[in-house]
Amino acid sequence: MAEEETSTRPEFPLGRVKKIMKLDKDINKINSEALHVITYSTELFLHFLAEKSAVVTVEKKRKTVNLDHLRTAVKRHQPTSDFLLDSLPLPAQPVKHTKSVSDKKAPPPPIGTRRIDDFFSKGKAKTDDSA
Repeated sequence: MAEEETSTRPEFPLGRVKKIMKLDKDINKINSEALHVITYSTELFLHFLAEKSAVVTVEKKRKTVNLDHLRTAVKRHQPTSDFLLDSLPLPAQPVKHTKSVSDKKAPPPPIGTRRIDDFFSKGKAKTDDSA
């Protein structure tokens, strides 16, 4: 009797996963079974992260998953937090505007330089370099 193969084809391209694995200088050859296991494991892990991030997104009553939601999901799962949290970029700090942009005056450009606005204005001739 022929043995039926119940496994499905992985969603990630095996060639790319293999290239990523070979970036490690300690790895010379990759067995096809090991490649499939790593590929499936990666898919499962990313599905897990996506699901947990989606839960956080719904809890915060948002429609789009962002970095903050991903960080919260990783923090809630201790095994994942132990190795992944340090690799995630820090969220951007919210900028507090006390004055509007038009209220602030831009500092003058350093001596010997021009603003980029001067470069793109059509009607003006070179004024700094004509001496």
